[in-house]
Amino acid sequence: MDLSFMAKTNKEYKILGVDPGTNLLGYAVLQVSGKKLSLQTMGVLRLQSYEDHMTKLKEIFLQLQEIIETYLPTQMAVEAPFYGKNVQSMLKLGRAQGVAMAAGITMGLEITEYAPKKIKQSVTGNGNASKEQVSAMLEGILNIKITSGPLDATDALGAAVTHFNQSSGPLAGKTNHKDWSSFLKANPGKISKL
Repeated sequence: MDLSFMAKTNKEYKILGVDPGTNLLGYAVLQVSGKKLSLQTMGVLRLQSYEDHMTKLKEIFLQLQEIIETYLPTQMAVEAPFYGKNVQSMLKLGRAQGVAMAAGITMGLEITEYAPKKIKQSVTGNGNASKEQVSAMLEGILNIKITSGPLDATDALGAAVTHFNQSSGPLAGKTNHKDWSSFLKANPGKISKL
């Protein structure tokens, strides 16, 4: 089911934020109406009861597809794994991220990945903010009360808000230029003669 056309034809669309994990996977669906944001749902997929890693991956795929079918987001914002010292944990986290992205791709979602520091910076203004600080800022931004519990859902909501900020801010749609000549070619009005 390709839903990507909805984001282009309406000023209203939904963003699915995902914080990948193999024991707890955070998710949040954010409704965008122009510049107004509202939370549709957020929570965690609890995967600890599945002993087999492959079964966890299958459940991530199936449960995220169910969330997509229920809420019909057109875009997915995924928190990228941060580099840690435990290679096995990184490998498992990368698999969880890949399966989450595959669930979105097969449902026609546009997918963007954000580094944890980028999410913290976008939500709080500080790339080194704590998870608790991110949660508190999200409460203020969305005018909601986030109950205590795993902060994986809050991280997913932060990814969705970051995606909104990046896609609707003053630099949205701007391309990065590899050198000055490509910048000047794309912006001839910026050239001034001395």
